[in-house]
Amino acid sequence: MLTYLLFFFSKLSFAVDSLTTSQYFSNGSTLVSKDGTFELGFFNPGSSKNHYLGIWYKNIPVKTVVWVANRLNPINDSSGLLMINNTGSVVLMSQNKSVVWSIGLGTQKQAKNPMLQLLDSGNLVLRDGNSGNSLWESFDYPSDTLLPGMKMGWDLRNGIKRRFTAWKNPDDPSPGDFTYGIEMQPHSYPEAYIRKGNKKFYRTGPWNGLRYSGSPELKPNPLYDFDFVNNEDEVYYIYNLRNKSVISRIVLNQTSSTRERYTWIEADKVWRLYSSVPRDYCDNYGLCGGNGNCILSGSPVCQCLKGFKPKLQDNWNLMDWSQGCVRNKPLSSMSCHNDGFVKFVELKLPDTTHSWMNKSMSLEECRVKCLNNCSCMAYTNSDIRGVGSGCAMWFGDLVDIRQFPAGGQDLYIRMSASEIEATKGRKTKIAVVVVVAALAVVFGMLLIGFCICRRRTNLKVKTKRNRIIGPQNNEGQNEDLELPFLDLSTIASATDNFAMNNKLGEGGFGPVYKGILEDGQEIAVKRLSRSSGQGLNEFKNEVRLIAKLQHRNLVKLLACCIQGEEKMLVYEYMPNRSLDSFIFDFGMARTFGGDQLEGNTNRVVGTYGYMAPEYAFDGQFSTKSDVFSFGILLLEIISGMRSRGFYHPNHSHNLIGQAWILWNEGRPLELVDECLGNSCTLSELLRCIHLSLLCVQQRPEDRPSMSSVVVILGSESALPQPKKPGFFLEKDSK
Repeated sequence: MLTYLLFFFSKLSFAVDSLTTSQYFSNGSTLVSKDGTFELGFFNPGSSKNHYLGIWYKNIPVKTVVWVANRLNPINDSSGLLMINNTGSVVLMSQNKSVVWSIGLGTQKQAKNPMLQLLDSGNLVLRDGNSGNSLWESFDYPSDTLLPGMKMGWDLRNGIKRRFTAWKNPDDPSPGDFTYGIEMQPHSYPEAYIRKGNKKFYRTGPWNGLRYSGSPELKPNPLYDFDFVNNEDEVYYIYNLRNKSVISRIVLNQTSSTRERYTWIEADKVWRLYSSVPRDYCDNYGLCGGNGNCILSGSPVCQCLKGFKPKLQDNWNLMDWSQGCVRNKPLSSMSCHNDGFVKFVELKLPDTTHSWMNKSMSLEECRVKCLNNCSCMAYTNSDIRGVGSGCAMWFGDLVDIRQFPAGGQDLYIRMSASEIEATKGRKTKIAVVVVVAALAVVFGMLLIGFCICRRRTNLKVKTKRNRIIGPQNNEGQNEDLELPFLDLSTIASATDNFAMNNKLGEGGFGPVYKGILEDGQEIAVKRLSRSSGQGLNEFKNEVRLIAKLQHRNLVKLLACCIQGEEKMLVYEYMPNRSLDSFIFDFGMARTFGGDQLEGNTNRVVGTYGYMAPEYAFDGQFSTKSDVFSFGILLLEIISGMRSRGFYHPNHSHNLIGQAWILWNEGRPLELVDECLGNSCTLSELLRCIHLSLLCVQQRPEDRPSMSSVVVILGSESALPQPKKPGFFLEKDSK
């Protein structure tokens, strides 16, 4: 009682930042950090009448508490007393003198002239008054808020585990069951988890040297710097603000089940949400079960990893993915050394509970170690900076994987030798048609560039082939088309005088007939319709283009005929049908006019439905015009639908519009033709849809080059998000 009275007469009556043994601290008293940012005192949360000792921002009108001392033992009146007793311990007492909270140091940390001080960082520190050494810090015992300079993680030397726990509700700061902290086992790959009770709720993904693998959006920014430290003494995450005038905090919210970052907006006097997790459906921990991959744009969002299938197909069909996936071809411990690894890209790495890490190994050493351990299911670099370093290995099922469009990480997953071969076959099946079509366009572009250059410089290529002397040009000189000539009578005889039963089809400029020459060679004859609108200049231009284009995957132009009003092209005949049987008579997306010099034509020619908007409307073309045509072709291959004449029965969108809407709504796989079935992997289909939308963007400069398209088809690099496509049309519903 005497001690209490002595402290009463030495009560703090002015703003200071520290408390010593000659002072006491009661309701109405406060400690204020030197720069005036934080304040320590007693407060009532929300509508509650209970009293708590806590720290809050001093100059923010909305009282924002960042730390609470007596979370478990509120004071139900206004008589709280904080003091440093004669043993150097800090105690918080209620009116009946019972201790509701204390800092007990024990005999080994007996303080000399102890001092409790509130720092500018918001850290409440108990110091030894003689040495100035810190004996205890509130930053080591956080509440629900992570402040700049605060460490979240483990102090392995002292056994301190810095873990955050949400308030039960805005009126009750006692610990809820929503927690956030770093978890690790000896030699494992540490990572941060949010838990609800004992169950994992959200996982950041392990640190990869740059960021958490599950947080690709965590990048250098103007607001704050961040780091992750993992050594023999400590494992922790920390962030610091770049500008001291900025106020930002991370807080756990039990009510919304989110971890939120806020910044204070002084002009509006509000806390504004900067970021929040979980961000979306795929952030729900373990949504797709073991060996499942959550793809936000997928339909459904859960897909089995390549080489795996649903464990319970019936449940999977009912959108119950909790049982996950099992291997198509089970691994054998007897032949595990014959296994291999399949590379998956742009992933959130799996849960690291059953993992092993070595920071000094190379990726190749990691592969060998994983291969030699039949229990190792996957591996990757633990640090992706530079060329990559370190080794992380996983054992058992791979849990809580998700696919990112960009910013994810590579993971090498173990597969049996037979599964690897089967995977290669499935990948080739869809890729072959697409790559062939891409190569065709590339060769065409190269030839077009050659022809433009040749026209500008009036070069003539001499060959030993028979030549056709065409009509005179504007200078009164004959032009050399450099192609074998067949007369009209020969072609008429070969086609049985263009009999209807020999007609193969009809293009934009006329019908095509099958024929057989006297030597038995089968031919296809394109007969230019007199009403087609294609004149002699356009015809000669097409001859020049196609005659130079020789490729094993492209039909060959054998000869031509110009006789009177007749203009015909003679091609090799394809008995097994050409690609047009599958891609709707896709012809030349556009052909240069005879008077063309650079990027304009005074007549637009080609197949409508494949032309780029700038060419169809204005006659402006570039190398990117072919890219647009290829994008349409790719959409048709994927969807099995024509571009020209297609309209959605409900929305009247054309094919481009339908693809764009499904992409934006996260349902791109609904575009895929059912006949593709299980012949290709969903990730490859998504990549093709993504690429097609990049190719058909409205502005030519937004489209990739054709050479880039070929590279994209053969790689797994990240792709940019597409913009609104050209020819996004709706048919008039009237």
